[in-house]
Amino acid sequence: MNRLVIVANRVPNPRERGATAGGLAVALKDALTRREALWFGWSGQIAEATAAEPTELRVGRITYATLDLGREDYRRFYQGFANGSLWPTLHYRLGLAHFSREDHAGYRKVNAAFAATLAPMLRPDDTVWAHDFHLFPFAAELRRRGGRQRIGFFLHVPFPPGGLFCALPRAEELLADLAAYDVIGVQTEDDAGNLREALAAAGQAEAAARVQAFPIGIEAEPFTALAEKAMEKRETERFRTSLVDRALIVGVDRLDYTKGLPQRFCGYGQLLARFKGHRSKVTYLQVAPVSRGDVAQYRALRRELDEWVGRINGAYAEPDWAPLRYMTRAVARPVLAGFMRMARVGLVTPLRDGMNLVAKEYIAAQDPDDPGVLVLSRFAGAVAQLPGALLVNPLDPDEIAEALDQALSMRREERRARFEDCAVSVREEGARAWCRNFLGVLEGANDA
Repeated sequence: MNRLVIVANRVPNPRERGATAGGLAVALKDALTRREALWFGWSGQIAEATAAEPTELRVGRITYATLDLGREDYRRFYQGFANGSLWPTLHYRLGLAHFSREDHAGYRKVNAAFAATLAPMLRPDDTVWAHDFHLFPFAAELRRRGGRQRIGFFLHVPFPPGGLFCALPRAEELLADLAAYDVIGVQTEDDAGNLREALAAAGQAEAAARVQAFPIGIEAEPFTALAEKAMEKRETERFRTSLVDRALIVGVDRLDYTKGLPQRFCGYGQLLARFKGHRSKVTYLQVAPVSRGDVAQYRALRRELDEWVGRINGAYAEPDWAPLRYMTRAVARPVLAGFMRMARVGLVTPLRDGMNLVAKEYIAAQDPDDPGVLVLSRFAGAVAQLPGALLVNPLDPDEIAEALDQALSMRREERRARFEDCAVSVREEGARAWCRNFLGVLEGANDA
């Protein structure tokens, strides 16, 4: 079998485990263990200048090849265009996007550096799979350097309607860059339709025909086993004891404005204000590790959430009860699995999300005999695969409150039925199937 080359903005450190393992590393685990592989991208380190040669580390059949980014390149590429322009635009938040020609040039410069460094490392029969919005121009840059390999692209975040995306300056250049990929994957059929529309309007009709939806999943059985085992751990038992038999609502998100956390906190506050019977009988734990803490919008979000926590706990707490527990540090994956299993409600309400694997992990963590209920934003890509969830508009705090009340009051028979409706797709449409489906199309064989 030919070598698989993964290209991503960030390459995981193979020596790190647990809470530091990224979602992409988990999702690609099967593909990376079935064949020889090279994982190429940014090391996560910042230097005076972007490295000209990669640092390589071989672990088993996988070679990790990384570049340190120069400080100015990091600022222009990562902070500037990728996260300042593309991220908000792709999440339908054009009003938060800012554009500068210098940032755009820096974004293209780093993509060119990635291509220039990787090109001599490639074999003629390699399959190259680039991931996410940091790498729109990557294939075009690699083609300019003689790359003739099959190159696929997968966008993990949403793609907005064409008219919205094309309001971003230089959007047509990015769409032309995408045309250099042999397969262009997105999370949902809505995203696929939006991207086809944008490509066709930009004169890239042939590329539009290469866009397909490949919904990403998780491997449910290992996560279920992780959650079951976590229930025996001291940390999980200590947390359960601290609840004093109160129902648990759990949320797990990066600290990001796309996750709808202020709206979610407001909705929980409305639950306590309108449905007084839940006071002192429910605890909400929100885990939100800080991300992009050097970006002003994220610092402002953290301040806003701190204010919401103080407001809710100040209004409703009792000497033996804090209604809202809020953590901004990372929690190890096995511990989170245990928290999810004991939670009566999983609260997942992004304003817009490509898929949202936390929703699927919550389902996988449940006890089938006495499961919790998933309250899910109708704007998460996972909606189509989780028909048993209670859907809410995350912009309506009263709708969140009503769904929480319904979930907390739901009889076991209905909880079981809703759980099974979700569990079928979570079990059958996992990460392994996602990898094989995408690579099967990219390599032109269904058994890839």
